[in-house]
Amino acid sequence: MLLSLTTLALVVPSAAAHAEEPPPGTVTDLGPASEVTSVNGSELVDGVIYTATGGVSPIVVGAYDLDTHRVDRSYHLPTGGGAWATAAVGTDLYVGTYTPGDLYRIDTTGTAVTKVATADSFIWALAASPDGVVYGGTYPGGRVFAYDPVTGATRDYGAAVPGEQYVRSIAVDATTIYAGVGSHAHLIAIDRVTGAKREILPPAYADRTFVATLALNDGILAAGLSATGTMLLIDTADPTRYEVVQTHDNYVTAIAIDPSRNDVYLGTRPSGTLHRYDRDTGQLSTLAVPYDGASFGRLFVTGDQLRGVVTNTIVTYDLTTGALSGVDLTQAGMPPAPELAMAIATDGPRVYVSGKAGVHVHDLAAGTSTRRFLPGEAKAMTPVGGRLWMSVYTLAYLFRMAPGEDPRRVTTIGHEQTRPLDAVYSPTDKLLVVGTEPEYGRYGGAVAFYDPGSGALDVQRDVIVDQSIRSVAVKHGTAYLGSSVNNGLGTTPRATEAKLAAVDLATRTTTWEIVPVPGAKQIVELITTGDRILGVTETGVLFAVDRRTHAVVATTAVAAGQTTMVQVGDVVYGTSGKDVWRLDPATLTVTPFVTGLNAQWYAGSALLTAAPDGSALYALRGRNLVRIQL
Repeated sequence: MLLSLTTLALVVPSAAAHAEEPPPGTVTDLGPASEVTSVNGSELVDGVIYTATGGVSPIVVGAYDLDTHRVDRSYHLPTGGGAWATAAVGTDLYVGTYTPGDLYRIDTTGTAVTKVATADSFIWALAASPDGVVYGGTYPGGRVFAYDPVTGATRDYGAAVPGEQYVRSIAVDATTIYAGVGSHAHLIAIDRVTGAKREILPPAYADRTFVATLALNDGILAAGLSATGTMLLIDTADPTRYEVVQTHDNYVTAIAIDPSRNDVYLGTRPSGTLHRYDRDTGQLSTLAVPYDGASFGRLFVTGDQLRGVVTNTIVTYDLTTGALSGVDLTQAGMPPAPELAMAIATDGPRVYVSGKAGVHVHDLAAGTSTRRFLPGEAKAMTPVGGRLWMSVYTLAYLFRMAPGEDPRRVTTIGHEQTRPLDAVYSPTDKLLVVGTEPEYGRYGGAVAFYDPGSGALDVQRDVIVDQSIRSVAVKHGTAYLGSSVNNGLGTTPRATEAKLAAVDLATRTTTWEIVPVPGAKQIVELITTGDRILGVTETGVLFAVDRRTHAVVATTAVAAGQTTMVQVGDVVYGTSGKDVWRLDPATLTVTPFVTGLNAQWYAGSALLTAAPDGSALYALRGRNLVRIQL
């Protein structure tokens, strides 16, 4: 029935639409591109879990009552793109935002929201000391700061580790601040009074990328290490004494210490498992898996109930009966809001827009949209044979999704890769080609060649030495790769210029490599047209390379930024978010097509895709999806 209705919707309206076809360049608003109730930071205050949104503006802090299972009130923060960091002092909730890194105090007994400090561009973590001082960790300065609610004074403790950009986790007791650092793992103990710093991470774990999660109770400091899924239980009186808890996952995303049972609970990814570590027996057991890929943001013990905040859901695990239940925050009263979208694709009847933990599917004939849950962020989406293939952050997973179904995880690229940057499918070669960036703190991106038919996967790492693969294109048995000098987050580039390389798909060997635009750091887009490879750098240089001679034969200027191009017939369309332009690939003549879009998206390339029949482009205007008539 669904197929029949879809076919009817494609045939009947198109005939009417053809008679009244709007002129080229007509922009039709299709509503919010992607809406979500996705929460980052959360805190428990007097039987209420306060959750702060991410990727939407303004930030909303919702109050979820554990007794009524409802979000009965909310607070709006006037600045910031989201909030990961929360802490409580009495009935006051403190929230640290990102872009910018502002610190807010919320009076949970009333309505007052007050900005009390600004620290760096991103506050990653907050914790409150026993005497009520709030401590925070930041990015990109990797700093530790304090805010005293009594005096209103702030203190900057400086960089936890000079040269490191992230303080991702923080804990504090009566005398000491504990700062979890990355992207090269450190655990720094800081004297609250003197500011003196000392390393307490056991040397055996110095090769990890992050001390990403911390929990502290009665002299036991629990530390989650990335990307090996290790948890250490460290005696703060003597940090050389510690227990090692090894999970089967890569990331420990949330920890709660239960002193009454002498247990430690932890949530891990990518499996989405909730574990219990019994300190009496030294045994690690699985309690539950809410769903594949669940990401626990926080865990709280409330009597016999273990509460978890998982993306947009509050889950409850009964420690007595073993029963697991959950409440969707949207259904509980926290409405979704337009988010910063991440990727876009269309198969004709539908337009897909990805965001945090999901993909919005816009049915063009019906004029409706639905959201499909995805345990991650689709950074590139590629229609192949009636299915949508998604290249997903973290751990560079490949998912596929059929119409009317939820995404299914198929494989992972591995090789210490985490962030897909571009993907393209070659029908001739029957290969999905994906370019990636490595894990935090690591060098050497990769190109992955995946056959959706057979499931065969081949990964070539560091094919352009010490660079990530930022853009990909394929033609006549050759993959063309555009690089970025940036590697895993938290690293300093080793290379100085972006390169263009050609890889023979039969032999998987690099046949040539050039620097098409001296001084450019990224080749943000590549397409092939005729005998040319067209590319764009982050500096706005559009260049043409002859595929036979490997020489740059022409250049022109477009807007700087993260440009995307699509080819429709003999014409190329491009955008860096503000406007859409037309390009004649033979002459490299650029003419304006649509202006004033001022798209807002999360990161990476601007969002632009073309209908398979060449009738329209789909892009963003602000945070809304728009159709552009061709």
